[in-house]
Amino acid sequence: MLENKKSLVEPTPPKKNPLIRLGLLLTVLGSLGILTIKGYGKLELGGKNPLKPLPDEQSLVLPLVALPPTVRQAQLNVIAQAEKSSLDRSRARYLLALDLIQQQAGKEALQQLKGLEKEYKLLAPYILIQRAKAFQLASLAQQAQNIWQKVIEEYPDSPVVAEALYALGKNNSSYWESMLEKFPNHPHSHEITRQRLAANPNQFELLLLLAKYSREDDIDNIRNRLVLEYPSQLSPTDWQAIADGYWQDFEYRKAADAYALAPVTPQNLYRAARGLHLNGNKKAAIRAYDRLISDFPDARETATGLLHLSTLSSRQQALRYLDQVIEDFPTQAPAAILAKIAIYEVSKRPDLVTANGKVLLKKYPKSTATAQYRWQIAHKNAQAGNLSAAWRWVSPLIKQDLNSDIAAKAAFFAGKWAKELGKIGEAEKCFKYVLARYPYSYYAWRSAVRLGWQVGDFTTLRQNMPEIQLPSRVFIPPAGSETFKELYKLEQIEDAHNLLQAEIGNRQELTVAEQFTDGLLLQKEGKIRESIWRIWSLSRREDPKSVKSWQKLRKTPEYWYSLFPFPHQAEIIKYSRQHQINPMLVISVIRQESRFDPKISSPVGATGLMQLIPSTAQWVAKKIELKDYSLTDPDNNINLGSWY
Repeated sequence: MLENKKSLVEPTPPKKNPLIRLGLLLTVLGSLGILTIKGYGKLELGGKNPLKPLPDEQSLVLPLVALPPTVRQAQLNVIAQAEKSSLDRSRARYLLALDLIQQQAGKEALQQLKGLEKEYKLLAPYILIQRAKAFQLASLAQQAQNIWQKVIEEYPDSPVVAEALYALGKNNSSYWESMLEKFPNHPHSHEITRQRLAANPNQFELLLLLAKYSREDDIDNIRNRLVLEYPSQLSPTDWQAIADGYWQDFEYRKAADAYALAPVTPQNLYRAARGLHLNGNKKAAIRAYDRLISDFPDARETATGLLHLSTLSSRQQALRYLDQVIEDFPTQAPAAILAKIAIYEVSKRPDLVTANGKVLLKKYPKSTATAQYRWQIAHKNAQAGNLSAAWRWVSPLIKQDLNSDIAAKAAFFAGKWAKELGKIGEAEKCFKYVLARYPYSYYAWRSAVRLGWQVGDFTTLRQNMPEIQLPSRVFIPPAGSETFKELYKLEQIEDAHNLLQAEIGNRQELTVAEQFTDGLLLQKEGKIRESIWRIWSLSRREDPKSVKSWQKLRKTPEYWYSLFPFPHQAEIIKYSRQHQINPMLVISVIRQESRFDPKISSPVGATGLMQLIPSTAQWVAKKIELKDYSLTDPDNNINLGSWY
C-alpha cells in the first residue's frame, strides 16, 4: 500500500503530461482500496464485507439531507405531517425548521419547532437553540433570551450550553467569561480567544488555552510563542500538552525538547528520545534512550527504545541490546531476531543468519517479522532464478492468514511464481486468496489481472471503462456521542464538529476512532487534502493499542472510502466518458497531483486539480473549443486534464 507522507503533503512536481506516468499512477490506482474487483469489467468501490445494517437503513429522511432545501422541501413536508410520531417525522420537522431559519422565516420555523424537543429528545437542546434563533428572526428578542437561559438551566453540563453563552455574551461579556472558564475546548471559546489575541497578542493564558484545546492548523505558531516567550510560566502539564501537539504534527525535534520538561513517564521519555532520533541528533538520542532504559527497565516503551537504540550503535553493542529485548520482552522478540539476522548478513556470518532464522521460524511462525524473513529469502531465491525455492518459502504464509501488507505481496508472488512453474491450480488459488483476504491491496488488482479479469492491466488500463458503483449508505463515525452521530447523519456538520471538539476535551492526542472521525468531518467540510492526511497518519501510530485499533479499522470499507474519497465524481465520470479515458485514472491523477485541492499551484505554475500548466491548458482549450475557463474551477480543470 503506497501510504507515503511526502506524497500526501506535497503535490508531485508537475510533468508535461501527467497521464503518461502510468507506472506511478497505476501504483496509486492499485493502492486505491476502492479497486475491489467483484466481476469482469466491473469495479465496485468496496469489499466483499457489506456494512452492518444501520438502524436508519429504512429512513425516508436521511437520503434527503444532502439535497438543497428547495428540492427536499415537498418530501420533508409530507413526512413531517404524518399523524404518528416517529424519528423520521422529528427529523423532517427539524430539517424544515433549519431551512426556514436559513431563509429568514422565523415565524414559520417556530411552527415546526413547537414542542419538538419533547419527542426528539436526542436533539432537545439543539431544538431550543434553533427556537431562540427563530425568535430573533421574528423580532422577539426577549423570548430568544429566555430560551438561551432555559438551555443553560436545563442542560448545564451539555456542550450546547456554549452556544447559549456565546449568543448571550454578544450583549453581556460576562457570559463569554463563563464560556471560556467552563468550555475552553469549544470552538466558540477559541473564536473569542482569537479575537482578544488580535487586540492584544501578549496574553499568556489565552495563548495557553489555544495550545491546550485547539487543533487548528496555526496552533504550531502559538506553541512556538509559548516555548520561546513564556517558558518559565509553563508547568510540566503545560509542557505535556505542547509536546503532544508537536508530536501529533510530526514536529519531532520540538516535541523532544518539550517532553524533556513534561512529567517523567515511559512514554514521554521514549518520545523525547525518538524525537531526537528522527531529527538526526544521534548522540542526544542515545543519551535519551539510555535514560528511558535506566528509569523504566520493564516498560513497554523500553522494548521499542532498545530496538531503535540498536540502529544507532556498533554491531556488538546492537546485538547486546537486541538480546535484551529477546530476553525481557517476548512480544518484541521476533523483531529483535530479524534485526540480528540483518546484522549477521552484513557481518557475513551465514551460520548465525541460518541459526537465528531457524529460531524465528520455529518459535514465532506467525509473526510479522517471520513473514518478512520468509519474503526476504524468497525474493533472493527468485532473483537467483530458483523459483521453486522462492515459492516454497512464501507459500506457508497463505495458510497462516496473516494481517500484514507483506503477506499480501508474498501471496501474490507465490501465485506468480507458481504459474511460471506450471502449477496453474496453485497459482489460481493464491490469486483468489489475495482477492478474498486483501481486497483493498494493490496486489488484489494485480491478482485480478493474472486471473484474466477484464479490469485493465499496465497497457490497457487507460482505455478500460469500468462501471463504478459508489457507496449508497452513510458511514457513521466510530467516535462521539449519539447526539453527535445524529447531527452527523443530518449533515449538520458545524454543530457536529463543535460537539465533537467539546467531547474530546483538552487532549491533543486523539484515539484512533476520534482521529478517523475528525477526518470524516474534514471531508464533509470540503477539506479533502487535510482529511486524507489526518486518516493516513493513523498508520504512524506506535503504541500497540492504537496499532490494533488502526488494523481493525483498516479492514472496514469506511476506512478505504475515506482514505481514497471520490469528490467531483459527476465531473470525473462525465469528462472521462466524453474523452474516452478510464475515470479511475483521472481520479488517481487528481489525488496524486493535488490531493483534491482545486486552488493549489506548483512553483512552476501548474494549477488546479490536475495540475495543468497554463500554456498547456490554453492549447487544450483551443482543441476542445472551450473559450472561457478557469484552471481553479474543478469542472474546467477536469475537462481539460481528462482530454490531455
